[in-house]
Amino acid sequence: MYGGAHLFTPDISAKLGAIAQRALRDHAPDADALAAILGFDRALASQIYPRVISKLEREPVEDYRIDFEDGFGTRPDDEEDAVARQAAAHVASGMKALLLSPGIGIRIKNLGPEMRRRGLRTFELFISTLLEQSGGSLPSNFVVTLPKITAPEQVTILEEACGAFESSHGLPSGTLKFEVMIETPESVFSRDGRVALPEFIARGCGRITGAHFGTYDYTASMGITAAHQDMMHPSCNFAKHVMLVALAGTDVWISDGATNIMPVGKDRGAVHDAWKLHAFHIKYSLYGGFYQGWDLHPAQLPTRYAAVYAFFLDGLDAASQRLKNFVDKAAKATLVGDVFDDAATGQGLLNYFLRAMNCGAITEAEAVEMSGLTVAELQSRSFAKILDGRRT
Repeated sequence: MYGGAHLFTPDISAKLGAIAQRALRDHAPDADALAAILGFDRALASQIYPRVISKLEREPVEDYRIDFEDGFGTRPDDEEDAVARQAAAHVASGMKALLLSPGIGIRIKNLGPEMRRRGLRTFELFISTLLEQSGGSLPSNFVVTLPKITAPEQVTILEEACGAFESSHGLPSGTLKFEVMIETPESVFSRDGRVALPEFIARGCGRITGAHFGTYDYTASMGITAAHQDMMHPSCNFAKHVMLVALAGTDVWISDGATNIMPVGKDRGAVHDAWKLHAFHIKYSLYGGFYQGWDLHPAQLPTRYAAVYAFFLDGLDAASQRLKNFVDKAAKATLVGDVFDDAATGQGLLNYFLRAMNCGAITEAEAVEMSGLTVAELQSRSFAKILDGRRT
């Protein structure tokens, strides 16, 4: 979830969760209503609905970005300075009260020539204030998001700023992490025709943890008119395919962009239409191998979790049968129904269960029961290790 820095409070996650729950009650008060809106099977919706409610009550936001860029805008220096200090103090308060989302960070302005000074000033001011207010600690999974990259040197600038800050504030080297936004042509291909992301990762020197796709800045930079700027535009698909290939096998996780049609207002039909679009976009992202996405309004959270849970629960029985059979046959090629599985399938089936468990679609106990694997085998995250363990 991205939210303007001026709106951040220590209990923002709980507030957003309450708004999301109210939206669900008002516009989809039961599983049947959710099924009708999103086109789910009623039995599937009855499984999903209580899990969505539980998620919104327990952990409505998994990762939050305090936004000093598009969600904040360009303001006088003294105003952004004040907001940076205030937001940092709120994060420190949230840390002490255990109110923060599991992941949190800030999005600074881009580090091109026009905004570089401001972006680096907010970076330094926010983190130094946070350390002062928290007694020298950063939240778990704290990251800085770097937007609108137009040259690889901008990645180097942030990496060097991280190193300099760690040195001046006595932090262990490598403490500060950041993620890059892919929302310009130069973030996909460098001007000499090379894929840009490998150089970004190299210049990040181990600090880059994620890459977020920015749908609307990217399509705008490609000259696509506003009416056709959409997550499913062919230009977006191309850029995201490049991201998948460039980051395959790395520890850098990827996130798709946001749906910009908000489910708000008193017109229930309009809210339902926005929910349908949002759920469709999420399903499309999951189908394309993007297992994270970001949202802009708390009323999108119900469909975020409903769509993710539906994606995994809908195929779970078939995946369970295939995985059990594949393990029993010690990874020999198998035919389950009309589906042929070979050696490459084993890890993919295991990943399916790991992702379903990780997102909350199923519990660990359900994963054990349905996969036929032990807790230790699931936690190994390696199909090859599971087979080796069963052979000995």
